[in-house]
Amino acid sequence: MMYVVAGLAILVTMGMALARVMAGPTLYDRILATNVFGTKTVLIIAVIGFLVGRPEFIDVAIVYALINFIGIVAVLKFFEYGSFGSGSQDLADKDKQPEEPR
Repeated sequence: MMYVVAGLAILVTMGMALARVMAGPTLYDRILATNVFGTKTVLIIAVIGFLVGRPEFIDVAIVYALINFIGIVAVLKFFEYGSFGSGSQDLADKDKQPEEPR
């Protein structure tokens, strides 16, 4: 019974995270809410796996957590630098200051 209550609480927080994704107000608030939603998805997968007696669901939850992390980092990089290109060249171009005339 306690795991059912925990699952319901996780679903409520997932709903709140979805509301934050829709409301914003900034891009970073939406990305953070998406990350929270992904983390809660990992938790709900683990709870469901425990309820049905399938410990393999923990492996699925871990893989989902890794995909969520990599996806969030990729989205942040895209919005920061404007591309997914090679990171060192993008940083070198962004940090390069124009030379002052002599």
